[in-house]
Amino acid sequence: MLGLKIDQDAWIVVGDGERALFLRNKGDAEFPNLEMIRVIENDNPATSDQGTERPGRFSDGPSEHKSAAEPTDWHLLEKHRFAKELSETLYKAAHKAKFDKLVIVAPPMILGDLRKNLHSEVKTRIIAEVDKELTRHPVHKIEKILTARN
Repeated sequence: MLGLKIDQDAWIVVGDGERALFLRNKGDAEFPNLEMIRVIENDNPATSDQGTERPGRFSDGPSEHKSAAEPTDWHLLEKHRFAKELSETLYKAAHKAKFDKLVIVAPPMILGDLRKNLHSEVKTRIIAEVDKELTRHPVHKIEKILTARN
């Protein structure tokens, strides 16, 4: 358990590359009460459902042989794109002063994408980063996981 102290009105964004939950602490640091304020979902079907072309081939030089190129993982690319979109959404909210403090919860890959794309105006408001996949948990369970002490 993490034992985070989340101040009143702090935002908690829980994302996974396909879904993002925006929560706000309506309680205080001692007695948090996370409430959902927004959900963004991204339809991201499996790569096999997004593209049917065979991998490309390229010439090995002057010989007549050709090598296959690695197939494109459209599903993974869409997760990266969604993380970038999420960082832009957070920037717009920060710029409008919608939150002063932010906790970001995401799996390591998405957390890395967010770090890379977040504007400095958002970065200065981050009070914690948690590398966990929690988007499919109910809000009360997310609250318990983030704030429970050992």
